[in-house]
Amino acid sequence: MPARRRRLRAGDHVSGWAFVSPVVILIGLFGLVPVIWTFWLSFQETDLTSPGTFVGTAKYSKMVHDPVFWQSARETGLYTLMFVPLTMVLALPIAVLLNQRVRGMLFYRMAVYVPLVTSTVATGIIFSQLANPDFGLINGALSKLGLPQQMFFQSTSEALPSVVAMTVWGWLGFAVIIYLAALQNVPGELMEAAALDGCGRVQAFRHVELPMMAPASGFLLVWLTINAMQLFDEVYVTTKGGPLHATTVLVYYLYTQALVNFDGGYGAALGVVLFLLILVVTLVQLWLGRRTSHYEAK
Repeated sequence: MPARRRRLRAGDHVSGWAFVSPVVILIGLFGLVPVIWTFWLSFQETDLTSPGTFVGTAKYSKMVHDPVFWQSARETGLYTLMFVPLTMVLALPIAVLLNQRVRGMLFYRMAVYVPLVTSTVATGIIFSQLANPDFGLINGALSKLGLPQQMFFQSTSEALPSVVAMTVWGWLGFAVIIYLAALQNVPGELMEAAALDGCGRVQAFRHVELPMMAPASGFLLVWLTINAMQLFDEVYVTTKGGPLHATTVLVYYLYTQALVNFDGGYGAALGVVLFLLILVVTLVQLWLGRRTSHYEAK
């Protein structure tokens, strides 16, 4: 019988790997192989059109003395610090409102989620038109209210906050859906017990629902941070990294070095550094999440 069980278990493993092998092959081919190739490319001098020459760590040394790299790292950090908390703080009360039972709630939930499925290119074009300092609707509304006109994407001080506002609008629906799912997963027995103990609606939310949503908050923190550190589409469409590198984030700087200036080795080195930064930040967030969360998703 033990030998038969081992044969059956081995057969199950073979069958399982046979079913997932197409996905494993695709992930390895289009995910793992480019990562390894990027690491190797970061030690070469290449224009991506001809064979490269090995230069060791020269590209990383260049990065250390590159002021634009440090500015792009700073802009990426500032963007992340604004985008992630703002998205989560706005998503939570919206999710609470969408968790109510009222007529037409399906429409409201769909309306919140629609920006997420909108193309980032389309989002960038729309916001560029709305925030145009000459004929944009936002400045038109400000003038009607007697408020000063703003430059938005064309101002060194307003460009990055404008990008943050645009991307928060685009990703808010995702965070709302995650929080809404977490709210609906809170056992009704706990809420009934809290009501019997004399908890009001606000107290029940604070002491029962909010702690139970800790896994969702941890997931959103990691996901939104990774997404923020890879910002590219919206910057490419709206500001092209300007003005004066005010919105030059790391991925956009990588793009300009590798595909505009044709310095493939330096672009690969930037990609390696970005990969390591994301890895470190994600591991730290997961470690902190395990230490601070008292509830686990079942």
